[in-house]
Amino acid sequence: MIEDIQEVLLGTDVLATRVRELGAQISADYAGKEILMIGVLRGAVIFMSDLARAISVPVAIDFMAVSSYGVSSNSSGVVRILKDLDENVEGKKLLIVEDIIDTGLTLKYLLENLWSRKPASIEICTLLNKPSRRKAEVPISYNGFDIPDYFVVGYGLDYAGKYRNLPFIGVLKPEAYQ
Repeated sequence: MIEDIQEVLLGTDVLATRVRELGAQISADYAGKEILMIGVLRGAVIFMSDLARAISVPVAIDFMAVSSYGVSSNSSGVVRILKDLDENVEGKKLLIVEDIIDTGLTLKYLLENLWSRKPASIEICTLLNKPSRRKAEVPISYNGFDIPDYFVVGYGLDYAGKYRNLPFIGVLKPEAYQ
């Protein structure tokens, strides 16, 4: 797997530091409140686990699985909910946790779907943001890193189900996905 990595974009120490910073910011913003963190499977699991441990306010956790990629390196634009929430979100403060926001189309769909369930609020926390690829604007409250238009893997992000377990964010060599 390592041989498929062109370069390490964000190392383990940089990731750990930023996750702690995000956790402190979220804890301050939600002081005295409880959050329902909604992880978008599967890519956000590792980031969300580390983030939850960095937050000092009460946190409940639930997951949604959505698909818009399949085994492609580009979003298909068609969003499917593969796993819905177990929790009722009405009246709750939601924090959507994403691994990466690319075009924004998947997240726009997810936001519309969740707002229809009448939560008290919805905020978005993403580890990675690719503003150059945005097709739908989404309000990001907590942003780990803006990155260039690279195809990245590791720390939960995958290509065709591989590379999620890498402890860093790396740029995948084009020959690995073309």
